[in-house]
Amino acid sequence: MVEEARALQAMASKSQTAAGLVRIDGIEPALLSAAGVSDKAAELVFRFLLTRGDALGGSMRNVGGVLAQRKFTRCVIATLSVAAIPYRWLHSSSNTWISMTKDDADIELNLKGLSWSSDRRTRTILYNRTPPFVKRNVDLCLLNCEPSDAKSALRTPPLYVALGELKGGIDPAGADEHWKTAQSALKGIRDAFSKVDLSPRTFFVGAAIAPQMATEIWSQLEDGTLSNAANLTGSNQVTSLCQWLCSL
Repeated sequence: MVEEARALQAMASKSQTAAGLVRIDGIEPALLSAAGVSDKAAELVFRFLLTRGDALGGSMRNVGGVLAQRKFTRCVIATLSVAAIPYRWLHSSSNTWISMTKDDADIELNLKGLSWSSDRRTRTILYNRTPPFVKRNVDLCLLNCEPSDAKSALRTPPLYVALGELKGGIDPAGADEHWKTAQSALKGIRDAFSKVDLSPRTFFVGAAIAPQMATEIWSQLEDGTLSNAANLTGSNQVTSLCQWLCSL
């Protein structure tokens, strides 16, 4: 975005007047962005950066979520590999299940699901799905099904083993807000399943855990509201949670 501003500055400097800007080819979208900010921003380039900065904030929040998912996925894969449990993974572009290979470097970049079999049971994790009876996006769904049956399993409440919320934001100032959002989502999940007399396990993984938030999480773990939780920046905690998840 800074490079875009520099390019805008170079092109806009060809005009001696504000009116002349509209006659310069290729900068109209940038001019519209610049015009969307209050008059407190004195220069066109700074106006452009301020407007684009808000978009950058949204983009970085999305990046944080993606990186958190990749880190969590890599830990699950490592847990399965250490236990010598073969797995299959769902490619995000081709939407096909691929068997594990010895070279699994960077597969988390294109992965939106994992499946493995152990102790005569098959488990499948799907990311960012909306169960029709929950009616909201769930970050992590662990299902009791073969990967080929995952689509139909999403519509079948008894096949849900565990559901979790994953928050990758690392700003301590926003930790409580992430926790409130996750709590609301997890409560919605529990309420939806209680209507059909089911209570699958629920868990929370967050990259920023504030002290008050930690107290609330611990309390929910003690009373059974939450089945498990981990700080994404704590390797031991994440590994422990992944071991638990892979053993369900």
